Amino acid sequence: MKILFLANRIPYPPYRGDKLKIYNLAKRLKDKHELYLLTFTQTEEDKTYKAELEKVFKEVHLVHLPKWKSAMNCLAAAWDSKPLQVLYFRSAEMRHKLAEILKTHSFDAVHVQHLRMSPYLVDRKDIPSILDLPDAFSLYWERRKSIKRGALQQAFENIEQKRVLKYESILKDYKLSLVCSQEDLEYLEQRHNASNLRLLPNGVDLDTFYPRQHDYSHNHTLLFTGNMDYAPNVDAVVYFVKEILPKVWEKFPAVKFIIAGQRPIGKVTELASEKVIITGFVKDLAEVYNEASVVVAPLRFGAGTQNKVLEAMAMAVPVVCSNIGFKGLGIASGEGAIMHTDPIEFANGINDLLASQTLREEVGKKGLAVIRSRFGWDAVAQLLEKYLKEVAGK
Repeated sequence: MKILFLANRIPYPPYRGDKLKIYNLAKRLKDKHELYLLTFTQTEEDKTYKAELEKVFKEVHLVHLPKWKSAMNCLAAAWDSKPLQVLYFRSAEMRHKLAEILKTHSFDAVHVQHLRMSPYLVDRKDIPSILDLPDAFSLYWERRKSIKRGALQQAFENIEQKRVLKYESILKDYKLSLVCSQEDLEYLEQRHNASNLRLLPNGVDLDTFYPRQHDYSHNHTLLFTGNMDYAPNVDAVVYFVKEILPKVWEKFPAVKFIIAGQRPIGKVTELASEKVIITGFVKDLAEVYNEASVVVAPLRFGAGTQNKVLEAMAMAVPVVCSNIGFKGLGIASGEGAIMHTDPIEFANGINDLLASQTLREEVGKKGLAVIRSRFGWDAVAQLLEKYLKEVAGK
């Protein structure tokens, strides 16, 4: 098939989130299908990755949308009811480039990434297309309401939540819309009375994240990974250090907490101490996972599934996580990840693992079995291929 990927961010380097997903899916489809990419660049550095992407895509088309222009787009929120997520990626140049490509090529299917890109193809009913939502974004905003914040921030977020919920119904205008967890799928079906939703799990690169003779004997390192300018991650580590970690230190005073992730903001760097280590960007996350005794994911808001949990499980490292994204794993607590929402119970879950090498190994190996059976990128790519053939009528 001839397939166009319409992406909100250039999918390289494939380290986290949106970039990781598109790159890994395309990498596995390129030998069987003819792939094209149309995406935004935000920096001059982004443009330098075109050559790498041309190893995967037959053609790569870039539209430059600098952050200052996106910020200007958001000023339209004063009179436009669209969510800021959508306004941020509004571009006349993107519309023009997409029209040009669609006139030049006849695609069997188009993969539209994220609610942010949904306006660009929603009116082209003649083109078989799939809208791939990373998660139920309205659920993300709904959960964020439970976190204390300033009055102005609360007012803004309440407005954005209402806008996202209203705009999100655009998913029904696509032939198929995809989400990464069963929890998100059920939520969107109920909120929007949608019948065109399908499940496309997040995946793990099993060539990168695999057991590396992990040493279960040590019990001195806790790890959190993720982009450290992303609000749910920032809230999670601040909450963990202030409300959970002291309860761990009561029993295991020598334990160190590693926060590994790019672009740590001030709220994160302020946590640094002799026993709280902020690494910044880490090129080989697999090595960092392998050195951890337990991986923690204490997110209090968000949606979808968490890559940090999937990657740790793929390396047979035990995880303690919150309920955010847990249902989407389709596992019982203890099958790779132990789930707790109460801070005291969360700390106890960590302490139980730190106290028992046998338990760490048991939980870790159960997680590995789950990942190998359901979350490898090869299996996810085959599922996307099935959906693309479905919309293409093949």
